[in-house]
Amino acid sequence: MDAREDRSTLEDRMRGNRGRKMNPGEVKVRPRYLDIVESLRSDISSGRFKAGGRLPSEAELVRKFAVSRMTVVKAMRQLQQEGLLTRRAGSGTYAANLVADESMVFGLLIPDLGQTEIFEPICRGMVRSPLAAKHSLSWVQTLSTAEHAAEEAEQLCHRYIEQGVSGVFFAPQEFAPPHHDVNGRILKELDKADIPVILLDRCVLKYPERSNYDLIGLDNRRAGYVVTTHLIRQGAQRIAFLVREGSAETVEERISGYHKALYDNNMSISRDLLLRGDAADKVFVERALQTREIDAIMCANDITAANLMQTLLSLQVRIPDDVRIAGVDDVKYAKLLPIPLTTYQQPCAEIGAVSMSAMVERVKNRQLPARSILLNGTLVVRQSCGAKRVV
Repeated sequence: MDAREDRSTLEDRMRGNRGRKMNPGEVKVRPRYLDIVESLRSDISSGRFKAGGRLPSEAELVRKFAVSRMTVVKAMRQLQQEGLLTRRAGSGTYAANLVADESMVFGLLIPDLGQTEIFEPICRGMVRSPLAAKHSLSWVQTLSTAEHAAEEAEQLCHRYIEQGVSGVFFAPQEFAPPHHDVNGRILKELDKADIPVILLDRCVLKYPERSNYDLIGLDNRRAGYVVTTHLIRQGAQRIAFLVREGSAETVEERISGYHKALYDNNMSISRDLLLRGDAADKVFVERALQTREIDAIMCANDITAANLMQTLLSLQVRIPDDVRIAGVDDVKYAKLLPIPLTTYQQPCAEIGAVSMSAMVERVKNRQLPARSILLNGTLVVRQSCGAKRVV
């Protein structure tokens, strides 16, 4: 069904797990700057700080939230990325004018929408952004199988062109090689129609190549580094990285962070410890454990970690006593697995809000160079990593 929905309707349709409670044995390391971001975002959205109104100084925020100046600077930088404030040298920080010149309709071209847990909260972040107050999102709910997703993505692209949308949020497809051609064809058609594109989560080209489109997503290199460093601190000596063949460029970035963490901790970087295969394949997993003396595995994402956990348990491998595991994403079921999963939580709502800001700015200034805006996530510690201290 094709639907052009306003902010409140789409939010209701895509309502998620707000207010989710932490489980016993789960530690969520929440950055302090997010408290400042949420407080000021609420004050700006509610009108407490009027458009053009001066915000508290950095020194005032340091005292109010009892944090360092760098923490305040980090919060202000994120709010500036979201388009909620402007900073004037020698004058101070002011609430931005959130009233757009005209109402715009943006298309969501996300083949995985409804099939993964990452993109729905990103879309919620878009519609909850104060910048989205006058705009709407056009989207199509699809129940297609993976083999038909590429065809439907191209059809949706043509529909958006016919509608004359002001811009398109596009999450490129991954895995099968033909998808690269599909991504290229979609972008070529949108370029011909002169429709701005914001890429979500991943680029369409392999590093070091860079597309000509804005990219908003997780800092995946940092995610790989943080998770690997955490496993090292729990005592792991032989840490493998498990990835499915044909994964997106984001996973390669996580591998880069994994390697950097090993290097910084004077641990060997071995090709043998980079496992490319199916986490549900018992023969593949058992052979890897027997030949590589692995005592910890960082998985490319939570679904890989969940499949690996089931395989390890079926092989009578104890988690975390024999092998520690961790993932990336923090999907809803991560805390419900037989051994609750340590993972790196994506800042989905913030990615959505920054994406909306980037789109509005891109529509107004088509000459801006292509930008990559990569956000930090949060390490969530549960039992699968064998942490010595959990609360």
